[in-house]
Amino acid sequence: MDKEMEYIEFEEGIFGFEGQKKFIPIMLEEDSDAVLYLQSLEDEELSFVIMNPFMLKEDYDPVLSEEDYKALGTSNVGDLSYYVFCVVGNTVGESKVNLKCPIVVNHVNRKARQVILDSKEYGFRHLLKEFKGGEA
Repeated sequence: MDKEMEYIEFEEGIFGFEGQKKFIPIMLEEDSDAVLYLQSLEDEELSFVIMNPFMLKEDYDPVLSEEDYKALGTSNVGDLSYYVFCVVGNTVGESKVNLKCPIVVNHVNRKARQVILDSKEYGFRHLLKEFKGGEA
């Protein structure tokens, strides 16, 4: 498939990388969005490891604002997928994820947005070992 067809676009960029707008998600395992690379199409040296937060925490419950839904071009939660940034440590258990600021992707129109959740339950640095299977 053509990379240009697969990219997602952040109109406001990602926190700290506001100038980067177009990214392509690359699955590490075929047909699995558990762990992906998020590769910039504008800077080949910029990529992130992202994870599906629901694979880590089944009861993850992000609540978006009206502004977020508007920016994503939908009010249908079924159009949206969520991913969290992972900071890779020396071991899987030392790696951390940011549940507070997920990226949200509208898989219908390919718009994406990084949001800050208004929830005290989610932090910026959760060790993977906090979650089931985190010691692998």
